[in-house]
Amino acid sequence: MSQTMTTRAHDKPIMSTTKPAQALSQQYGGLHAGSWVDLLPASWIPYVQLSRLSPPVGFFLIVFPHLFGVMHAACVHGHGGIEHAARVSLLLVGGSFFCNNASHAWNDLVDAPIDAQIARTKMRPIPRGAISRRAALVFAISQAVGAAVSLLGLPHDTGFVVLPNVLATAYYPFAKRHTHLAQLVLGVCLTWGVMVGSSAMGVDQPWRDPSTVWLLVGSILWVVIFDTIYAHQDLADDIRVGVKSTAVLFGSLARAMLWFLGGGMVAALTASGYYGHMGPAYYALTVGGCAVSVGAMLAKVDLGDPASCWMWFSQGFWATGAAIASGLLVEFGLQSCGDVVNLAQMGKDFWMSL
Repeated sequence: MSQTMTTRAHDKPIMSTTKPAQALSQQYGGLHAGSWVDLLPASWIPYVQLSRLSPPVGFFLIVFPHLFGVMHAACVHGHGGIEHAARVSLLLVGGSFFCNNASHAWNDLVDAPIDAQIARTKMRPIPRGAISRRAALVFAISQAVGAAVSLLGLPHDTGFVVLPNVLATAYYPFAKRHTHLAQLVLGVCLTWGVMVGSSAMGVDQPWRDPSTVWLLVGSILWVVIFDTIYAHQDLADDIRVGVKSTAVLFGSLARAMLWFLGGGMVAALTASGYYGHMGPAYYALTVGGCAVSVGAMLAKVDLGDPASCWMWFSQGFWATGAAIASGLLVEFGLQSCGDVVNLAQMGKDFWMSL
């Protein structure tokens, strides 16, 4: 394919054939990257590929926001102690695994005709015939059932809180046909877990709490930034086929817009800390850590090179996710230590009063 597009003067031209097809296919194009997958029965491997479990970036992009919600609820609202938070987190990690599998299977089922026309994705299991459309649908339904079962161990209200996520996930594959803001829809799909995690900890109507809302906004912008970089892998083919994305929308202004979104993300996390009365650890680790990790990525990623986009997408998200989680975790730990100190002081006062 000869069509090219340049994001800025010194970026490399964006082409759909800049790498061999097999290498492109390992960038969530249908071929797995991890050698551990080869140890599985041959009949399982296409489903691991369908679920994007090698590498498990998509899974952790679902897990992280749920854990953000759990830790934020424990810090800001004081709902539950360490044991309760650990139990809820374990249930949400299990549910996130099934959600990841179901959502990717549904996405690929809807997108199969388009995937067959894109250099990077034409080797995904459905387009290449490794999994039939019927088998993919059955797999998606079975994983959705597994996700629903995981809700049985959580508060009843949480079952209603997940509904916006279910609707957004069902719509996302079609969003790429309807709007250039498909990455925003995906952001809601992946990070609504902030609300789910908060609800699972016992917070009633978490969307009414400004600190939780700003944490959600910051998390959504995180996904928009990373998925816009991911979308640059297929930019030329997407333009040819007619797939819409923020990468297509931003065009030559992509880097500037990503910096703008990065600033918005840092501002949203700052607002979350302000309304949640967070301490210095949160601002240093969560806000500062995100500013450094996202800033480094935006400064170094080559939007014209699919390999660079894939590397920063698949590796860079760890630092940002860890930054948000670490600030919340340290705040939770400090609060727990404070509770222990207060309890000890109460015991001492009681003893002295005898």
